[in-house]
Amino acid sequence: MCLGIPGEVVALLDSDLATVSVNGVVREVSVGLLTDEGVDVGDWVLVHVGFALSKIDADEAALTLDQIKKLGQTWEDEIDAFSQTVIR
Repeated sequence: MCLGIPGEVVALLDSDLATVSVNGVVREVSVGLLTDEGVDVGDWVLVHVGFALSKIDADEAALTLDQIKKLGQTWEDEIDAFSQTVIR
């Protein structure tokens, strides 16, 4: 199962890439789909297969992470897959 996972933008690398932290795992993701909205450090985004799909607020991010963690092994599989994903 592939899930959209909330991540916090911790650095902007260029116009299409940002460093995002998901539960302490840090990876580069494409933010090109959010160019019109703009993305800043500290923003929360919903990440799916290496792409930030939308911006979300911190409360929604916390609630979503809490619900995903309750999935047990599915959460473990997703965070493991996220930790192995590198975009370039």
